[in-house]
Amino acid sequence: MPKSRKDVTSNERFAKIVKALSGHPDVTPPSDTTQSRKKFGSSGLKINDKIFAMISSKGEFVVKLPEQRVDGLVTSGKGKRFDPGHGRLMKEWLTVETTSEKVWLQLAKEAMEFVASKT
Repeated sequence: MPKSRKDVTSNERFAKIVKALSGHPDVTPPSDTTQSRKKFGSSGLKINDKIFAMISSKGEFVVKLPEQRVDGLVTSGKGKRFDPGHGRLMKEWLTVETTSEKVWLQLAKEAMEFVASKT
């Protein structure tokens, strides 16, 4: 019996994002998802060796976006600032509230373009 949308884990959703974006020539997929709880971004998608999307150690989808964009998404209730665990919120990192694969992919593409533009 196929899984319902509610049964799909964040790692499974993220795997679809990785697959969708890995065809880009400058994108590097996560090398080892088993280390996701050991080091910041070790399970992250990278462009030009810079992380732009990942699953946090808490299983949350996180993307790097311009600070103003993060502000807007937080204000609209679509996400919250990412706390990597030391109590200091990161200005350009958003924990995405929805589990929509479509929204995740849109934000991941936006994050990819943002991070690529900074290098």
